[in-house]
Amino acid sequence: MSINGVSAASSMYESTKAEKETKKASTKDVSTENSHSKQSAENNLNTPSAVYEKSSESVEKKTVYKQDTVTISQLKADAEKRTEQLRNLVEKMFLKQGQTFDEANMYQLLREGKVPVDAETAEQAKSDIAEDGYWGVNQTSDRLVSFAMALTGGDPSKADEMIAAVKEGFGQATKAWGAELPSISQQTYDATMEKLDKWKSSLTDETVL
Repeated sequence: MSINGVSAASSMYESTKAEKETKKASTKDVSTENSHSKQSAENNLNTPSAVYEKSSESVEKKTVYKQDTVTISQLKADAEKRTEQLRNLVEKMFLKQGQTFDEANMYQLLREGKVPVDAETAEQAKSDIAEDGYWGVNQTSDRLVSFAMALTGGDPSKADEMIAAVKEGFGQATKAWGAELPSISQQTYDATMEKLDKWKSSLTDETVL
């Protein structure tokens, strides 16, 4: 082989060797890069992107009370109807006695017993104010409490306002009567206050949506 041939072969060998070493280094770098990428990916999988902690604080909920307009309308309509019946009954008694029905002196005459009552009227009145009668203690106090609860939507925190209103109402009735109210009225007042106090005491910390 000539010197030129040896030189050429040597040059080719060196070139081939360098090419292999370059390829090997490149492969190693890729392998290393892949290894790093794989490790990084594993680290990312093991590391949560966000951490949520359950709050230990409970969400405060409040009861929403709404005025019961249906019950209010029913109670008012019933009371107006019954009151009108009572007025008609009293007016009938006055007319029978030849007296003019005048609200200005009606309570005084009734209070003083100056208006004789016939047997039919007396029997009706007795039935109305009986223990289970419409104007009796139980039903009247129940209606007053039902009306108070309907006005407030059943909110016991408003009980004091309703108690004050009932007290004012009985005060006005006493003034209109012109003297201390009859015992049945006082019993009705006491029963009403007892039921309102019971309703007031039902106020708790329990809440709903």
